[in-house]
Amino acid sequence: MDEVIQVTHWLSSITPRKKAKLFFFTTHADAPSPMVGSNDVDTHEETQLPLATTVALHNFKNIDEFLKKKVNTFSCYSVIENEITKTDYEYLRFYSACKYLDVVPPFLDLEKISAIQNKFEMTDEERDYRLLLDSADLVLEKVCDSLKPAGVSQMWTALRKDRNLIRGVKTIDIIGFFVGPNPTGIKECLFFFIVRFLQKADKINRVNTNRLERLIAQCDESSSCEEGKTIDFIIDSLRFYPTELYPFGFCLIMCVIEGRDGAMQEIEKTMEISRHLGMITHTEKNPTKETIELVKKELMKPKYQFYSSFTCWFMSHGDSNSMVLADGETIEREWFLTSFPDISTFQLKPKVFFMVSCRGANKFSLKGDEFEGQSATCDYYDIGSAPIRNRMLDITDSVRDISYVQPMMDTLVAYSTILDHLSGRANTHGSIYVDRACVLMSENISRGRSLTEILEHLSQDLHEILQETMDEDRIVYKQACHYDSFFRKTLKLPYTRHPKEDVHSAPQ
Repeated sequence: MDEVIQVTHWLSSITPRKKAKLFFFTTHADAPSPMVGSNDVDTHEETQLPLATTVALHNFKNIDEFLKKKVNTFSCYSVIENEITKTDYEYLRFYSACKYLDVVPPFLDLEKISAIQNKFEMTDEERDYRLLLDSADLVLEKVCDSLKPAGVSQMWTALRKDRNLIRGVKTIDIIGFFVGPNPTGIKECLFFFIVRFLQKADKINRVNTNRLERLIAQCDESSSCEEGKTIDFIIDSLRFYPTELYPFGFCLIMCVIEGRDGAMQEIEKTMEISRHLGMITHTEKNPTKETIELVKKELMKPKYQFYSSFTCWFMSHGDSNSMVLADGETIEREWFLTSFPDISTFQLKPKVFFMVSCRGANKFSLKGDEFEGQSATCDYYDIGSAPIRNRMLDITDSVRDISYVQPMMDTLVAYSTILDHLSGRANTHGSIYVDRACVLMSENISRGRSLTEILEHLSQDLHEILQETMDEDRIVYKQACHYDSFFRKTLKLPYTRHPKEDVHSAPQ
């Protein structure tokens, strides 16, 4: 069959709603730049003009033309060995979006996708199409699905009132002031236009969504929300780190085995829970400084920008400032913690570090015969009330910026013990902290718990356990863990995900 006829037939089989979503996922806002094969030409019109004209004219002609152009580009594209191009990213994004929406063109060359994945050095696990979907876009899709056409129209009216934001933007004028997005798919086009416009204007990104939340908050709940949804529910969905679908993220496990009883048990437990959470996992036994540098270099590879989160378990001996490596050398804990969050592939994504080591020799000792032989009403102020609110600072958009981010932002560091104190371990099972952390995370999958809720429960649970030193004094003591958080959103544990289903993108 002629290729033009094939493409036309494929487009005619896609519903307007799915066309709008396919366009949205394909024009991903955070594509890496600069890339080989790209230039500095502003893609504003390419990503927004088709949406604007579709809303204004109530037809999908321009979006159809855009999708045809993409298909033709991929059809003519020759995969260049060893050199990752902008088209490589676009091809993978396009395929994953088609797969997600169940509209994969029957004529799409899957061998090219496999060749591109080879260039990214993707493992078998990483060839799952769900890894290639942007989790932030999936959250925005759900927000759109929760709104009625009237709700998106109200968001548009609220946006048009911000003259400083829309001044000089031609695509805004194409749509007009009042919009009735009733034909199927027009609601999606208008919502996705608003999102991409705010992203291009540096008003929102995958972490900073306040500006979008404020537009939604101005909607009338009775006419704007789909059945069973509320304005609060929709806004709350934007206040979690986007970690939709599989995998939940990438997990790095570093464990010093030498001189640490039960270390292999620690590795087994952390590997089991990370996989249970839906993470793709890499383990480094007996790490050295050279190992750490090699791992950092590895994490800078382009494929890691597809992951939605990063978790690291580091288990070793240590003192107040440093950790002992397998070869007896030490590294500063602060150096380790500040070097990983700065890796560009995980910027604006949650990064969690579990630091499992002693931080000194002090113990919270328990004295008394009962411990021997045991081990193993105030004023309320409503911040929303008018008198309080009127005394608050008026923070305008002109003094807000989301472009520059401190490297440690979106990072959480969980310590197995407090400064200058021991971190207890069992002879055969290794770190008690690791054991309890894995148990609690496993128990709370599918319960909608956030990571910080689990860590708070862990703090309570661990501090109830009586431990005993292994020296001749046999001192009974308690251990206290804690965490430092630079999170700007809430990180929820995922529902159980099984990567075993046959979802590979191309024949291996």
